[in-house]
Amino acid sequence: MYNLPEPELQVGFSVALAEIRGQYLQEALSATIGELDIVQLDRELSEYVPKDSLVALAKHGLRGELVFPVPLVLAQTPRLLGYYRLLYGYSQKQFYSSQTGLNSFFSMEQKGLLTRTNKDNLSSLCKLLSVSGAFLLEGIGNVRISSGLLDDLTLLTLGPQLRGGANVKKGVVGIVKVFDLLHDIVKHAVVEVKSNRIEIRNAARRTVFIEFAADPDIIIREEMSPGIFQLKIAIEVKSGSDFANIHNRIGEAEKSHQKARAAGYVECWTVVNVDRIDFIMARKESPSTNHFYRISDLLSKKGTDYQDFRNRVISLTGIPFD
Repeated sequence: MYNLPEPELQVGFSVALAEIRGQYLQEALSATIGELDIVQLDRELSEYVPKDSLVALAKHGLRGELVFPVPLVLAQTPRLLGYYRLLYGYSQKQFYSSQTGLNSFFSMEQKGLLTRTNKDNLSSLCKLLSVSGAFLLEGIGNVRISSGLLDDLTLLTLGPQLRGGANVKKGVVGIVKVFDLLHDIVKHAVVEVKSNRIEIRNAARRTVFIEFAADPDIIIREEMSPGIFQLKIAIEVKSGSDFANIHNRIGEAEKSHQKARAAGYVECWTVVNVDRIDFIMARKESPSTNHFYRISDLLSKKGTDYQDFRNRVISLTGIPFD
């Protein structure tokens, strides 16, 4: 008989990639460009990028910042340094090292922070990276250059980073399962679904967002007026199945929910993957959690706990029962 394990790693990749696209890849770059003074941006491109490189890109309808960083872009969105690193094919270990002298810039990609020292050194950094960009562009050749190819190159570098990094772990799969379950519960009110967000319309004709987040794992927010949100539900998903570590996971959930409560979330829920959990103990260790659920109960889509979860989601989002 043939036998293959479930492709859990790729599920983890899909979640991590959705988040990374909004922070580091072409989507993030495009959003940043939309916030900048295009005249000033063109001025910096002329200063930092070889003219023949700009001409080569223009022949394909591509702008220079797609390959070349300039201080204006990196000052606006420091995390985009990660985009250019990925595009040029450098691993984090290779790029941010004492050998390159760029280790001080790591906080730009990792945390989106631009220190005073790094801001003063952006010009030198962009001049250095311009050399790599020109080399890459020449190597690709004028015929093959396209935005799609450039996006593919960033993903080729990103793949090994995800495979070896903390972003890809068993816990991600559990988060996705709960997210998909939420989608199933609210599908009759869905307006739009993206890789990292579900948009629904409730009975009051307000928009409600169900979204992946870093901490907590899943959030539900209702837009009361443009840009003003009521924070409905924060959900922590602890997918580890090792009973011995359940105390640590509940402690992690409590820390996350304390932050969520401070931010203004009305409800904080914890979903665990340990069927033998003692909920009396769990409530003592995470008093910020309003409700505990087992993943197995939720995925079964039957029983009192699943019905409680479903009813609360529908009630708090304000959508009609289907």
